[in-house]
Amino acid sequence: MITPTAPFAPPRAGAATAGLTVAIDIGGTKIAGALVHPDGTMSATTRRPTPRGADADAVMAAVTEVVADLSRSPLWSSAVRCGIGSAGPVDTSRGTVSPVNIGAWREFPVQARVEAELAARGARGADGAQVPTVLAGDGVAMTAAEHWLGAAQGHANALCMVVSTGVGGGLILNNQLHPGPTGNAGHIGHISVAFDGEPCVCGGHGCVESIASGTAIARWALAQGWTPAEPGGDATAAGVAEAARAGDPVARAAFDRAGRALAAAIAATATLVETDIAVIGGGVAASGDTLFAPIRKHLAAYATLSFVQDLRVVPASLGTHAGLIGAAAAATMLLPSS
Repeated sequence: MITPTAPFAPPRAGAATAGLTVAIDIGGTKIAGALVHPDGTMSATTRRPTPRGADADAVMAAVTEVVADLSRSPLWSSAVRCGIGSAGPVDTSRGTVSPVNIGAWREFPVQARVEAELAARGARGADGAQVPTVLAGDGVAMTAAEHWLGAAQGHANALCMVVSTGVGGGLILNNQLHPGPTGNAGHIGHISVAFDGEPCVCGGHGCVESIASGTAIARWALAQGWTPAEPGGDATAAGVAEAARAGDPVARAAFDRAGRALAAAIAATATLVETDIAVIGGGVAASGDTLFAPIRKHLAAYATLSFVQDLRVVPASLGTHAGLIGAAAAATMLLPSS
């Protein structure tokens, strides 16, 4: 069970707050679920490994098992809404997901399938009707979580980011979650910061993700001649971070390059929509000042206008809990009052 850092404060007038929220977090390695209380504490937490090399229905079967586990809780009858956070890309206008790290799901109708499972297990909303659901990408869910109970709490305008094997994010504008028409607003990883940069998997060039993701950091360091200190050692971004802390010049340059790309994108976003804080989570952010120091150094060169000069960059605070808390927070913020 998680104890939140502060009591729940409704993120906007009219937001749904009463009752419990069924929260489901779908990622490439695990599918988790919980019943989330209005203060952010969690009950009946459960998880299943995400099936590898399986077809679409087999992956959905793991989601079904998670819902079944939750339905056996004595608190199940108090659930009045459902939030689904998923690795992306997502299309919330259609309720579909095509996660890069779940190859079996392409335009998979996860929202409708979860709604059917909820109905089959007797879940009913506050008015006795079908439990309403919200689908959010993992970056948007993390943003909702950090604004509710994490490092962006109290900020009316915030950018939250996940820097891991990819780079994603989401926006809080005027105290409201801003997912955009398809749920992809704030996807900062595919802002181009190097016009002559290498091709990105998205089809663009010089995207933040192609420079600052964990995959990109390790790839660049290896291409520049860096090797782990020990044969067969960690050649991922975590290994590069360790080498950077030990003073390896190539490893330090890899993180400086990533920090510069992130700083440019953060400053551009803040200039466009006047965010005053950037919250960064994910596996690469776990390297601490190895990443944050170059971001802050370079930010001074990009955030030069008076209204962005006080922009802060801070680590996310909810860690592995952000997926479930975020799924619940997104549902609470985006559904009408119940």
